[in-house]
Amino acid sequence: MKIFRFLVLLVIVFGCKGTEEKKTIHSFGDQGDGTFINPILNADYPDSDVVRHGNKYYMISSKKHNSPGMIILESYDMVNWRIINHVYDSISWGKEYNWDRMAGYKRGVWAGDLAFHEGTWYCYVIDPSHGLFVTTTDDIYGQWTTPTKMISQKKVADDPSVFWDDENKEAWLVANIGRSRTKEDKDKYLYKNAIFKMSWDGLSLEDEGTVFYKGPGAEASKIYRINDQWFIFLSEWSMTPDGDKEDRKQIALRSKTNSIYGPYDKKVLLERGNGFERSCSQGSLNQAPDGSWWYFHQLIQNIDAPFQGRPQCLQPVEWVNGWPIIGEDMDKDGIGEPLRRYKMPNIIAPEKLKIQTSDDFSSSELGHQWEWNHNPRDSHWSFTERTGWLRLKASTLVPLSNYYYHKGASSFWRASNTLSQRIMGTKAGISSAKFDVSGMTQGQRAGYARFAGVSHLIGVKMDAEGNRNLFFMDDKGTEIDGPSIEKAIIYFKSTNSGNSASFEYSYDNKNFERFGPEFELVFGRWSGDRLGVFCWNDIEDSGYVDIDWFEYEYE
Repeated sequence: MKIFRFLVLLVIVFGCKGTEEKKTIHSFGDQGDGTFINPILNADYPDSDVVRHGNKYYMISSKKHNSPGMIILESYDMVNWRIINHVYDSISWGKEYNWDRMAGYKRGVWAGDLAFHEGTWYCYVIDPSHGLFVTTTDDIYGQWTTPTKMISQKKVADDPSVFWDDENKEAWLVANIGRSRTKEDKDKYLYKNAIFKMSWDGLSLEDEGTVFYKGPGAEASKIYRINDQWFIFLSEWSMTPDGDKEDRKQIALRSKTNSIYGPYDKKVLLERGNGFERSCSQGSLNQAPDGSWWYFHQLIQNIDAPFQGRPQCLQPVEWVNGWPIIGEDMDKDGIGEPLRRYKMPNIIAPEKLKIQTSDDFSSSELGHQWEWNHNPRDSHWSFTERTGWLRLKASTLVPLSNYYYHKGASSFWRASNTLSQRIMGTKAGISSAKFDVSGMTQGQRAGYARFAGVSHLIGVKMDAEGNRNLFFMDDKGTEIDGPSIEKAIIYFKSTNSGNSASFEYSYDNKNFERFGPEFELVFGRWSGDRLGVFCWNDIEDSGYVDIDWFEYEYE
């Protein structure tokens, strides 16, 4: 029955090819009728920051240990987006992120802050293992400077936010600096948030920071100055009487004086409700050219299976008694609830942007939708050795002595140069890729992967006698051996209905055969499910695989 429902859904989603409009309308985002449905970005774009500059909006989103990192997107209307760049090419400040270590799982870059000041773009990021970094550029579409450290991890925890006060010629940075360990606070899960005075050029901090607020899990700060009042937005847990997390709410602090140090009043602006099962918070406030206000937020990872990760939502904002109420206050308690559907912002976009997914690898550069699992071994991938194809060269696995995470799991997690992208949507998806395995050598494995909290692989392996065979591998490293692969060209396909997925293979891209069991997609390592290609060798650095194209349709 599950397979039948999936096939019906695929006909509905992908079978209606009569018009371009039917082809591009999904169950989320722009509906083509003047409305949008949340999430607007139904994929793993967590910890976002969005700023308006000129007639565009720019978003950054962090992805921990992946490289390149801190993806950048652009939009004209706040609903339709396109990927344009990454802030940094590799995570340059820690050896654990290199291809020969692969020890950065659940580490790396957390929420960042994007800002434009006096002709320069700034991006501030915190790696809790290394500290606060800043990088700059004159062109958001171009190369950014190598990130430089502002303060160490001993003085800051996560989620920076900056503000330049042009009137008073002062610059500020706010961040969570860690959990309060005082006797009265240690059992309350209170995070300390501090204000730092920053140099006017935005490249250094000028004091040790002043704690201005403590709250349960309080982080994800954003600073605004509106109508001569300071607003500091934070994401914070509401707690049960037993001390358990209940709902991660969006709060705001509003200054009582002209001082950024406070004192502050506090108000909850947005809470879970109106059919949203996941908490709704952590994002950024923006004003459109027509004067309307909007708030971006993510869906928090507080249900059992958010396998797509933390998607982005957009909510209207109404100002009531000097406070920005997000969404709609449906129960009239003074707190907003998220809206599933709402009218599009009153913005005429010159073009309708779309997130990139499919790729024919005809470019000389890697598409912005792709990211490596840890920093890549650049000598072991190429677009030039076979024009129009992506070549992945096999390296041996990272030794267990260099690797600390999930030592009992699949060898996949120790394989360098795995290339992947986010899934889109949660209802259904079909992805496929064309491989040429004629360059494989003894001990090599290559193929197609889905991974996040767990990994599942379909691929080809070559044994000591030079025989190529199909294989399936789960996250425990358990293998299922398949038939001999005699042909050089093989196609792999993965389909999913909700969080249930499976693999198929074909020699002609027409007649596909199922291989391996159905498996579950799982959020984990702070990541939603990803679609990727892999290549490694169990014996030596030898062999390669060529990939002609990757295609992906989703709902």
